[in-house]
Amino acid sequence: MAGFDIQNIKFLVVDDDANMRQLLRTILSSLGVKDIETVSGADPGFAMLGNFQADIAICDLVMQPLDGIEFTRMVRNNADSPNCYLPIIMLTGHAEITAVQKARDAGIHEFMSKPVSPEKLYSKIHNIIETPRVFVRSSDYFGPDRRRRQDPKFKGPERRRNA
Repeated sequence: MAGFDIQNIKFLVVDDDANMRQLLRTILSSLGVKDIETVSGADPGFAMLGNFQADIAICDLVMQPLDGIEFTRMVRNNADSPNCYLPIIMLTGHAEITAVQKARDAGIHEFMSKPVSPEKLYSKIHNIIETPRVFVRSSDYFGPDRRRRQDPKFKGPERRRNA
């Protein structure tokens, strides 16, 4: 892996599986990260954001009683959200296209399927830092711009308006 230093980035891990929380803590620690908080679900994760100024959240998609999509929507849309711009990496063993689309449409930054490896996780973190995306607010969406590529042929502000 490249020499990109992530040791001072604060991570919040939101996962209802204790083994996965420990695995992610171990991987992040092996990457040099010093400040990691872990919680067992969406509600405790959202509450933790009030006490812990995370720079990036890693959240499982499938959790009970609230899932990662609901966590993302709370972070993005609740009036009392401590950081509606928080980068979120969605982690899941369910990488079907519909799951990816739901997560994207909820406002995540990156989507990562299991199994997790230090290289894959580092790559997602690197993407968040090195290729930041502006946030977009519309009547039904708030989150990072879903367009990863900029079309040089596009000439107007609303590319899909007449599509």
